[in-house]
Amino acid sequence: MSTLSGHKFYFIGIGGIGMSGLARYFRRRGAEVAGYDRTPSELTNQLMAEGIEVQFSEDVRLIPDAFQLAPPAEIMVVRTPAVPAGSPLLAYWNERGARIMKRAEVLGLITRDKPTIAVAGTHGKTTVSTMIAHLLVHGGVRCNAFLGGIAANYGTNVLLNDDATVNVVEADEYDRSFLQLCPTQSVITAMDPDHLDIYGTPEAMYEAYAQFAVQCDGPILVHERIAEHFSDRSQMRTYSLASAGEPSAANVRVEQGAYVFDLHAEGQVLKDLRLGMPGRHNVENAIAASTVALRMGVSATSLRSGLENFRGVARRFEVRVSGPQVVFIDDYAHHPKELDACIASARELHPGRRITGVFQPHLFTRTRDLAAGFASSLAALDELILLDIYPAREEPIEGITSAWLLGQVPMSNKMLASRDDLEKVIAQRSIDVLLTMGAGDIDRVVPSLERLINKRLMS
Repeated sequence: MSTLSGHKFYFIGIGGIGMSGLARYFRRRGAEVAGYDRTPSELTNQLMAEGIEVQFSEDVRLIPDAFQLAPPAEIMVVRTPAVPAGSPLLAYWNERGARIMKRAEVLGLITRDKPTIAVAGTHGKTTVSTMIAHLLVHGGVRCNAFLGGIAANYGTNVLLNDDATVNVVEADEYDRSFLQLCPTQSVITAMDPDHLDIYGTPEAMYEAYAQFAVQCDGPILVHERIAEHFSDRSQMRTYSLASAGEPSAANVRVEQGAYVFDLHAEGQVLKDLRLGMPGRHNVENAIAASTVALRMGVSATSLRSGLENFRGVARRFEVRVSGPQVVFIDDYAHHPKELDACIASARELHPGRRITGVFQPHLFTRTRDLAAGFASSLAALDELILLDIYPAREEPIEGITSAWLLGQVPMSNKMLASRDDLEKVIAQRSIDVLLTMGAGDIDRVVPSLERLINKRLMS
């Protein structure tokens, strides 16, 4: 960490969930922080309200004077892997001789000063890491947490405590970022093929996860279905809903709209735990998070109340409207396995009701590589509204379009729509249960859809 002290920090892509967390961390430690992002968002609004200057143009003349006039040795530039090599801001700082580091490198440096719990996986990692952080805080264990989503209990993606004794971090496999971490405990939730634009093959991705496990010098908790990849790790234990051993959950049921279960973990049996966050897959996430929390000294009593008052993560099966007439759930699901979990949970919580799903595919490469999985998952809906592919960092790929994907979904009640027209499309429909799903900018229309549905309920 000492290598980063005494710097001014300039973030290229500061509005990203991981980048904004680091920006807040350095601001909290008294550093001067500024940055750039392509578009304003709720996160950039919050950063600016916290005293961090953000520009939305790559015009280098907009860089704050304090940064332009400072000696290059005082400047630390933090960038995401998604920033193109031709960025004028990167060129400016390169020319000036400032030190430039990737976000993952910086996270690796600042988490080496104390024990670190790292949660990896192609899905589930944001919820599990946030749940661990919440259970620790609720149980009196002082921690810093760097999360990949907004924790609903705290309204932020980073929890900071000047007297922290442990770090909790979300370990991102994109661009092999998690290989910058050397955790003392790890959880690995899933390894379904993803980011094949980076890895090329599923096998190469599995190898990266194996290396991540090697870098952990303590216990590793791995989902049962991927345990074979880590059988050589002496401190590996497995978890799942289906497991008969421990850690595991038994007697899982829905009571008054919430999941209730018995937890078998760390030599204890805790009966009738109630989870404040909906979704059967989140009971499985709670097994992993609770096991880590108990290891860290959280009492059974604190764990029980912590699970019950855990409100989840923004856009992770987030219930926006709930009532007998209509239900609206928003979810970050952008992989076929995540779509499966989201749709299945909606069906279990609302049996017999008609589910309309709006899905925005994320990345041309992911859509191409996982098209068959997407088609199968989306067919579980009663009605599908498919939005244009969100490109993020990618250029279009010829022939890979939402129309191409829609043609592969084996159902008749389906249509294409643009994000801008979505509110009008929904207004023309009789909605029973509505799911919005995707990791792009679909979240920008969620508030207006919520207002539309609430207005309809009041009329």
